[in-house]
Amino acid sequence: MTDLNVSTEYAIETRGLRKVFGSHVAVRDLSLTVSRGEIFGFLGPNGAGKSTSIKMLLGLVRPTGGQAFVLGAPARDVEVRRHIGFLPEDFRFYDWLTAAELVRLHGRLCGMSAAKLRARVPEVIELVGLTAHRDRKLRGFSKGMLQRIGLAQALVHEPELVFLDEPTSGLDPIGRRMVRDILRAERDRGATVFLNSHFLSEIEVTCDRVAFLKDGEVVASQDLRAASQEAIRVVVQARNVSPNAIEALGAWADGVEAQPDQLRFRVRSRDVLPAIMRHLVSSGADVFALTPDRASLEETFVTIMGEDRGL
Repeated sequence: MTDLNVSTEYAIETRGLRKVFGSHVAVRDLSLTVSRGEIFGFLGPNGAGKSTSIKMLLGLVRPTGGQAFVLGAPARDVEVRRHIGFLPEDFRFYDWLTAAELVRLHGRLCGMSAAKLRARVPEVIELVGLTAHRDRKLRGFSKGMLQRIGLAQALVHEPELVFLDEPTSGLDPIGRRMVRDILRAERDRGATVFLNSHFLSEIEVTCDRVAFLKDGEVVASQDLRAASQEAIRVVVQARNVSPNAIEALGAWADGVEAQPDQLRFRVRSRDVLPAIMRHLVSSGADVFALTPDRASLEETFVTIMGEDRGL
């Protein structure tokens, strides 16, 4: 075994990672870093190479070229997998097992002791909201329940790194919120989460950072934490706005531009928008609309990938 280099700042690091199947280039040149203790979103259209990339990082597929390091060790290192949790998109669990038996099995595979499992299994089943079904066989589970128990088996051994491929597939809004809260708790305890999902709205509110994969290469990345602190563009449709009212907007806004029947400016927080609205109305302006405008992650995705590229 290669010793884990716990001092490295990266949970994942790849350099020119490449995978070719016959004449098909699945992953062309994957170079990325994922810091320890962050929730990282891996985005791209169908066929971009996301699943193949994850399989190479897990040591399930041998790269054609390049290097991949996971928790400071080569991705092919078998022992490092004890420190990894994984929920694949198309999982197939032994449906004759009960929920508790499945979670216990995966804990044993990761080297957990019987004593530790006695405490941890009910704890993680409770975490995903399946305590009432812990002794029920999986063949009677719905898609959403299977998704939840899949998350439980990925987290039972408190891994340092968690790979989740479409973890909210089949879940209702309450289930998706539960997953979001669990992932944040994992980050808070110091784990790294590598997340692939088609739900860009979930990615946007959950992840710290994202990378965009196109044709087997990372073509862009975005720090969502920094993006949330960026100034918000605001457009106001209004008439009869006096020069004094425009000048007074400087108390809340920057870069005020006055155009016929329209104002444009930037604010640091949505919290000031009600005060701006009250100010304009009290000054005698006729306000028809006030619209904050920040590009969503979906809009960014479409811009990078192009209108014809689906998730």
